[in-house]
Amino acid sequence: MARQGKFHKQLSLVDLTFIGLGAIFGSGWLFSASQVSAIAGPAGILSWLIGGAAVLLLGLVYCELGAALPRAGGVVRYPEFSHGNLLGYLMGFITLIAFSSLIAIETVASRQYASAWWPALTKAGSSDPTLLGWLAQLVLLIFFFLLNYFSVKTFAKANNVISIFKFVVPLLVIIVLLAHFQPQNMQLHGFAPFGFAGVEGAVSAGGIIFAYLGLTPIISVASEVRHPQRTIPIALILSVALSTVIYLLLQIAFLGSIPADMLAGGWSGIGTKFSLPYHDIALALGLGWLAVLVVSDAVISPSGTGNIYMNATPRVVYGWARNGSFFKMFTKIDDTSGIPRSALWLTLGLSVFWTLPFPSWSAMIRVVSAALVLSYAVAPITVAALRRSAPELPRPFYVRGFALLGPLSFIVAALIVYWSDWETVSWLLGLQIVMFFVYILCKMASPTGPAKLAQEVYSSLWLIAFYALLMVVSWLGTFGGIGLIAHPWDTLLVAAIALAIYYWGAHTGLPSSLLELGTEEED
Repeated sequence: MARQGKFHKQLSLVDLTFIGLGAIFGSGWLFSASQVSAIAGPAGILSWLIGGAAVLLLGLVYCELGAALPRAGGVVRYPEFSHGNLLGYLMGFITLIAFSSLIAIETVASRQYASAWWPALTKAGSSDPTLLGWLAQLVLLIFFFLLNYFSVKTFAKANNVISIFKFVVPLLVIIVLLAHFQPQNMQLHGFAPFGFAGVEGAVSAGGIIFAYLGLTPIISVASEVRHPQRTIPIALILSVALSTVIYLLLQIAFLGSIPADMLAGGWSGIGTKFSLPYHDIALALGLGWLAVLVVSDAVISPSGTGNIYMNATPRVVYGWARNGSFFKMFTKIDDTSGIPRSALWLTLGLSVFWTLPFPSWSAMIRVVSAALVLSYAVAPITVAALRRSAPELPRPFYVRGFALLGPLSFIVAALIVYWSDWETVSWLLGLQIVMFFVYILCKMASPTGPAKLAQEVYSSLWLIAFYALLMVVSWLGTFGGIGLIAHPWDTLLVAAIALAIYYWGAHTGLPSSLLELGTEEED
């Protein structure tokens, strides 16, 4: 029978770096190139640079948190440490949505590409799966579950092997497509045919930010890392830097290798013409062998990422349970394997749920991207608050220039969520506001709940104000809204709101007397 135990410190720098790179290189690189091209044209190159810079900023912030507080499920627990249980509860909820749905989206991506070989997996004329296709996705999810059920080292070894193959194919694609590069493609309809709004929109809607966000699995397994103070920052920075270079080269190679006659109607139709970008362009260039290799990798790459998030999500559930906002049964760790198995079962159930009612990759991407960024966005404010309330906390990795980088990283995160469009922002942030009031009502009904409630509300009210203001601007703005606030004034307004919210949140963290940072030994 499982009992309360401790996580086992088994992960090395190599393991952790491959976890980060493996999480980043999932279905994003396989689908994003054509989507980015359709939204931004050749200027999509700038979108990748913006996305990489944004994630690197957030990664640096996480380096300070991850090294100072190596805790299981850290992405959920850090807001709780700095601002109390209510903020931890809200971040736990949005992170659980992001992580569990991401496992599902990777299995969907594997199935979509596999349908190039087995058409019976996907309905004719659409990206939606048949019943056989959905069953194939279910088998993949169960396989991820079993890989993670026995020990974290079993998971890590499987991930390292998969990751090596995952990078060989993208590098080969870059080399082959650059050999067919046509420089005139970059200016055929202008470098930025859709203006800077297209560049901005591609960051979220094109799948760029989704493609980059593989940092939180590194933080989630922090308690299982050897020498975390040194290992976590190096693994984070290496993951982002290497992925940025590869993504840029992939996008440039795709843009330049499209046959000129297929661009006669402009860039907007590229997403439809190349629904499986690198497979389809290989066929268009007469490179059947490359198309076969891409499909092979397209089944493996998303599978590797899904496996990583099947590993990370139980740690998020565990972290959420530790702050008392979730069922205590999910704090149990099997003492033999070092795995929170009850949380792993919940993760399997949620990931299966997100594959219903048989969604396609493109249908899920905006929601998953926005949810992931929201789970990251609070980190800069957490760091600022802890620097005020816990200045004596040892910080083996100390972010220099944080007075500038802190607010800048929060502003960038806010803009990425805003660029996701009104439909996504409205229901995702609206749901968070609903969960805020659900928490308050439950605490007020509890005999011991009201005691700390006033402080928790005070320390998290800035987040609800941020959500509400972002929803208003999204409705009035140009990214899926009614267009009352024209571009770029809507983007500038969101940046101003984010700046004000940042300082509000940084100054309303828990006072030093109420801080409960826990200990690594507890985990």
